[in-house]
Amino acid sequence: MIEDVTSDAEERMKKTVDYFRKELSTLRAGRASPGLVERIMVDYYGTPTPLQQLATISVPEPRLLVIQPWDKTQVGAVEKAIAKSDLGVHPQNDGHLIRLAIPQLTEERRNELVKFIRKKAEEERVALRNLRREANDFLKEMCKEGELPEDDRDRGLEDVQKLTDKYVGEIDKLVAAKEKELMEV
Repeated sequence: MIEDVTSDAEERMKKTVDYFRKELSTLRAGRASPGLVERIMVDYYGTPTPLQQLATISVPEPRLLVIQPWDKTQVGAVEKAIAKSDLGVHPQNDGHLIRLAIPQLTEERRNELVKFIRKKAEEERVALRNLRREANDFLKEMCKEGELPEDDRDRGLEDVQKLTDKYVGEIDKLVAAKEKELMEV
């Protein structure tokens, strides 16, 4: 019974951390990464489609992304979608593929990104604490209804707290790594 509650909480906490990891991968750290553009939505014959489903995205150099749409007629649509995105990078279209030169980040922009990352991390920590609260409430309700002895409830509450601490720690590690990456010149 307790195992069901803790495994469900752990699964949901893992998903929260994975989501945060994906969010961090889309942040530009002064070097090229396919994660920067994968989620950009392109108008593909009237249907918004993620760029990663329309093109090959490669990193031939540390500061260069090359995007090669599989359908050559969509090069213009891909270029337009990238230009409209909040990347702050101007696409170069040669008719067959698109090149994105990733510029160095300014100190001011680095600090803005660090603040943004910390804000997002706090949102994810709150999400983890909400998951902890839901699991704890469920355990307490089971105890109140007589389905669970108090000792088991207390052990379950302890287990849920340990899980929360573990995943909050993972978020902190991700933040520290991304901040270090951003502050590298």
